[in-house]
Amino acid sequence: MKARAMRYKEQVCCLDNTVKLPHMVPMFNAISLLIGLVALPFALVGIIPFPFVPLVNWIAFPIALTGTVVGMLSRGTAGRNLNLLILIISGVRLMLTGGFI
Repeated sequence: MKARAMRYKEQVCCLDNTVKLPHMVPMFNAISLLIGLVALPFALVGIIPFPFVPLVNWIAFPIALTGTVVGMLSRGTAGRNLNLLILIISGVRLMLTGGFI
């Protein structure tokens, strides 16, 4: 196992000291970006100040929170940053209006 792992760039996991090969690492950043692109339209519609339209932020917030958690598992930062931006937009909008209007 050690000789095989040395042929590839070795990645040692912090928790259990196991060796992970690069082709075994999932694409969490791409998944996080896709989740962010799903949450983005909800957050943008939630900014509109018409009555009851900002309630859409209650849909965008948990979707972006899920994308942020998935983005934290990845080595890339683009998906995590997109979801953090959506969290800030929808969270501030919910906070300013008391979560209703």
